[in-house]
Amino acid sequence: MGHAKSCEVGLAVKITEDLLKRLDDLRHAWKRDPSTLPKGLSCSESKEGRFVLMAAEAAFVTIPGACVITGIGAIELVGSAPVFEEGANSKALILKATPEGWKFSVKFVPPIIRERNVK
Repeated sequence: MGHAKSCEVGLAVKITEDLLKRLDDLRHAWKRDPSTLPKGLSCSESKEGRFVLMAAEAAFVTIPGACVITGIGAIELVGSAPVFEEGANSKALILKATPEGWKFSVKFVPPIIRERNVK
């Protein structure tokens, strides 16, 4: 029986100057000393040399209208739809620096729904 693979969904967020400064500060801190990152956050660079920040499930929480990330703070989400399905597992928040600006997405494994003894 095959299980669903992970899904990645882009997030629409309101970018503020304060948020950009906090992300830039985090990037510089990571470059100087990676051990200074808060627990649950990991940073890397893409092949193109772009900064990528990944927040594990333990390092962020979504609430209606916002996502709160350890070490960064609250990010306002645009729209009222849920970010991921209830019961989803292995959630990770991904922030990528691109030439067009920051891209925010969330990666998760959808819940497994089993239909047993269905006639």
